[in-house]
Amino acid sequence: MATLAAPSATRRAVAAAGRVVVKVGSSSLTTAEGGLDPDRLAALVDAVAGRRAAGSQVVLVSSGAIAAGLAPLGVRRRPRDLATQQAAASVGQLQLAHAYAASFARHQLTVGQVLLTADDVWRRAHYRNAQRTFSRLLALGAVPVVNENDTVATEEIRFGDNDRLAALVAHLVGADALVLLSDVDALYDGDPRRGGARRISEVNGESDVDGVDAGGAGASGVGTGGMASKLAAARLAASAGIPVLLASAADADRALGPADVGTAFAATGPRLSARKFWLGHAAGASGRLHLDDGAVAAVVGRRRSLLAAGITGVTGDFDAGDVVELLDPSGRVVARGVVAFDAAELPGLIGRSSHELPAEQRREVVHADDLVPLTAG
Repeated sequence: MATLAAPSATRRAVAAAGRVVVKVGSSSLTTAEGGLDPDRLAALVDAVAGRRAAGSQVVLVSSGAIAAGLAPLGVRRRPRDLATQQAAASVGQLQLAHAYAASFARHQLTVGQVLLTADDVWRRAHYRNAQRTFSRLLALGAVPVVNENDTVATEEIRFGDNDRLAALVAHLVGADALVLLSDVDALYDGDPRRGGARRISEVNGESDVDGVDAGGAGASGVGTGGMASKLAAARLAASAGIPVLLASAADADRALGPADVGTAFAATGPRLSARKFWLGHAAGASGRLHLDDGAVAAVVGRRRSLLAAGITGVTGDFDAGDVVELLDPSGRVVARGVVAFDAAELPGLIGRSSHELPAEQRREVVHADDLVPLTAG
């Protein structure tokens, strides 16, 4: 464990955060053969309870349900087919919830299980319902334990990994910090197992991670993430104004204490409203609008509404009120927003100035209040 003598402003912010989302991966809670490791789980719970005792509210995003269900079902390796994954999750979720409830009870803390699918985040009404549930659980003094609902999630509505889920939950609950715990002690510019990799202690912007080879999935065989997913989650949270600490689960007490371990990611963007974050990062997109350079400059650079004159093409089948992606001439997604027209209406409008349109169609295709740029102008 490497600690730092002088904590940065980011680390001080993580250490002082009043509401923290903590994510822990499967490999940090289970054995390679499958099944929960009671000592690892107890150590994590002790660290979370310590942070609670210090006055913070904590939301725990925990992987491990599928891995915990493998041994009881006699499955030796993580299954590749969705049906067996769901069966393992249905067994493992019970074991995981029971283990957390029993372990937190040692500290007189109550846990509440929250199982989410991507659909619960993509749909605005579900998103707001989840916000209310978390708010009430925290107000009642409980520790919400979150996992993807693997028993019902299909390939089309899966988050893909719990690192991204943790970043989304961090904003959903209004967290002051996100702590990602894994089996690696920090971010490196290469695979630390191969030697010669440089450890990165502070990330203050994109230039600090230029050239980083985050690799693919983890090597434990029981999780779906890896350093690439953790780096993506850290970037997502940081870009939305949430400082992030990436550290080893073995150092959970330090990560949730003085935050003097691992890699700290400074908040690089403004704190978005719940609606703006939902539009930009959580909502599912139903279609795409292709823009010319002038429209990109107006939407991204000047934060203006999107007009029909700046649209060059439409793809997808969507209705007015759906979320769509806005693409620049090279095909890069530069913004997302709520469209004011059905897809069938737009082909006759695109490329035309407002004064050329019938009076009832002289409105913004995507209003600036319903639009979130995803890149700097």
